[in-house]
Amino acid sequence: MHADDVPTTADQVARMVAEQHPRWSHLPVTPVAEFGTDHCLFRIGDDLVARMPRVAWAADQAHSDATWLPVLAPYLPVTVPAPLALGEPDEHYPFAWSVAPWLPGATPTDENADPHTLAADLGGFVRTLHAVDASAGPRKTGTARGTPIRGWDPYVREAIDEAGDRIDRARVTEAWEDCLAAPDWAGDPVWIHGDLMPGNLLVRDRRLSAVIDWGALGVGDPAPDLAPAWYTVPSAREEFRQAVGYDDDTWRRARGWAMGPALTGIPYYWDTVPAFAQRGLRTIAAVLADLDGQ
Repeated sequence: MHADDVPTTADQVARMVAEQHPRWSHLPVTPVAEFGTDHCLFRIGDDLVARMPRVAWAADQAHSDATWLPVLAPYLPVTVPAPLALGEPDEHYPFAWSVAPWLPGATPTDENADPHTLAADLGGFVRTLHAVDASAGPRKTGTARGTPIRGWDPYVREAIDEAGDRIDRARVTEAWEDCLAAPDWAGDPVWIHGDLMPGNLLVRDRRLSAVIDWGALGVGDPAPDLAPAWYTVPSAREEFRQAVGYDDDTWRRARGWAMGPALTGIPYYWDTVPAFAQRGLRTIAAVLADLDGQ
């Protein structure tokens, strides 16, 4: 997936678990078929999962999760995977890693979740997360999600050029420039998850039950947590917006946080993970359709 991917195998994880957390050494270790951009997952028995960073940019997530998810969990209306133990790098594997509870549930689809109910549930989660006291949280810096979106401008424009005729470059550029023109967030910084893709949500009994993969966690502009309106619940965007609130300018920035990762992901994943590139194209199509309807 990445030029600097660090491969991990079930045997390797089993060895590290046995050496560092021997109380679980008797449990089988099996790879999880689902994967994201920055971790490989391995079941440990039935109730645990090892989260193994695959790239350097994810190297700090284990410690971030262990520090902040226990702080946030009591306030949230759904379950979050606060780590049960941390693992250290060794001579064969370079990153800190974690063992977390394996949370039951499934990625939401039209078959297992009503999009309008999901939009309301997700909106309630976002609203609750943003209301938690963020004064001691880690501030977003650089070009991380939650900082001013203009920091992504050169990367997005390069991606628009690289995407070629896969997108309507003129319309996409116009839409992107409207996002850039929105005023910066003037309120107090809030806690944000930052990556509320369908793959980072779990549903049970057709309701949102857990939010996972907190690698983008931090304190900043709330707009990135509104971006699921175009890639997670596009058919129930209005229900999501009503559940979350916020002003028009925040939603303009949110549209940018949907567009930016989608556009940069199209050329990046086109040959390596085509499904991710296609997801980016669907997000851009949803943004343009939304703008056409205004």
